[in-house]
Parts: sequence; C-alpha cells; structure tokens
Amino acid sequence: MVVGLAPGLGGANRTGRPFTGDGAGEVLYPALLAHGFAKGQFAADPDDGLVLLDCRITNAVRCVPPGNKPIGAEIGACRSFLTAELEGAGAPRVVLCLGRIAHDATLRALGRRPSAHPFAHAAVTPLDDAPTLVSSYHTSRYNLNTGRLTAAMFDDVMASVRSLVDDPT
Repeated sequence: MVVGLAPGLGGANRTGRPFTGDGAGEVLYPALLAHGFAKGQFAADPDDGLVLLDCRITNAVRCVPPGNKPIGAEIGACRSFLTAELEGAGAPRVVLCLGRIAHDATLRALGRRPSAHPFAHAAVTPLDDAPTLVSSYHTSRYNLNTGRLTAAMFDDVMASVRSLVDDPT
C-alpha cells in the first residue's frame, strides 16, 4: 500500500485517480511499473490502461486541504478512513509512506506514536502485529525540483519495498 498526503487539486481531485495529473505521479507510477506493482502504460490519464498489481494507493487526508497543507485536525478527522484501509480485508504487509505527514498519520492509524518511530527517508520500520513501514520523501514536484528526492533515490526505496513484499521474513 502507498500512503500519500492528500488528493492534489489539479491531480486526483480533477482526474479521480491518486497521483494522476500532478507531478508526483510522474515519479511514483513509473517506479510502480518498474518494480512490478503495476502494468500497462502511465500517461497521466485515468483511462491510460495502467493497472495496479498487489498494490493500493490511499492518502492520509481524504480531501484537498486549504493551502495544500493539512492541519492536525484534518489529519485526525480522516484517521478512521486510513485505519480502515490498513486493517480491513486485504490489509497490507508493507506500507510505503510518502512524506512525514503520511508516515506520522500511518503510525497513528496503527495506534503507534510517531516519536517512537521518527520519519527518515528510506527508513524501514518493522512493527509487531502491523505492516512494515517504508518511508520516503514525497514524490512532489517541489521535492524533485529542489533535489531533496531524485528518481534514483525513489527507485532505491521501491527496490526495498519490492524486496520486503517478496520476502516477508
């Protein structure tokens, strides 16, 4: 499972598919394809034929937040939806958290304290009786433009996710 921040105003909110129509998807979807979590062609269009394989995408916040940055109350109000995704039928064994907000929200949804498991890029956080978390800087255009995250860095994170999914021991 991939946990992002929130639907982007020009992306998922407009297209109906997470990370489609905004810059974040231009790194995420090619990486999902390269590591076998999707098949088809990504063309930043929900009708491009791309299909996820053994993967779901959700967000910490369910609607576009004001100023494109959610506040604690919004994250808390949406927690039950994230908890349901994490604990429901087909609960994931591995969760890729894109950014600190997604990382912290996922930990809270799993009943854990973020201070006990601080965010770090490429960190792997095994949790007893819960999915293993893998954290990455968000694939946002800002992070890519500033060099905080590169496609190669994200590819390394995705390789780690693939390895954990393939060999859960």
